[in-house]
Amino acid sequence: MSAPASPPRTAAALAARERRVKDMLQRIEATVAELRHRHAPVTFQAVARKAGVSRTFLYENPEARNLIETARERGEGTGRPERHHGSEAETAWRERALNAEDGLKTAHAEIRRQRSRMGQLLGQIRDLEARWSDESVTHLVEQNAQLKQRVQQLSQDQRQMEERLQAARSNNRFQDRRIAQLEAQLLEHTGGS
Repeated sequence: MSAPASPPRTAAALAARERRVKDMLQRIEATVAELRHRHAPVTFQAVARKAGVSRTFLYENPEARNLIETARERGEGTGRPERHHGSEAETAWRERALNAEDGLKTAHAEIRRQRSRMGQLLGQIRDLEARWSDESVTHLVEQNAQLKQRVQQLSQDQRQMEERLQAARSNNRFQDRRIAQLEAQLLEHTGGS
């Protein structure tokens, strides 16, 4: 008996997940190669940050973990190559400086974006303030008060109309019962004669 075929949506989701995993593995491999070339430490944290993947993925995926552990076992990119004892600290500091520079660029870009947005919003506030004089604000407040009174009056009128409607329906039901009684009496009277 063969296994049931996956529905098309499931198969597509599985294929997409497989492509994502392959893409992440390629990025990890390129990152490990770059770190080894620069004689920078090949750590799970550094690879995760540079490759744009989570450390959980690096630990849980056997291929990813194998790439990092193989590079570490060879002693390449661990930050301690035998022929580069003097540049170990320099490489670590260089990597930190590059990371800090990237973070700084990102922060400056976000600050510029936020300042621009704040400028736009302040401009909109000034435009709104400039449009309304004290006289027009007073007029709007008066109109608002009048509209509130009108809403209260309409609400009261609505309640009265609902009460009248209820009373009319009650009268209607009473009249329907009275008509039914009279019809029954009429039938009794005409049927008995």
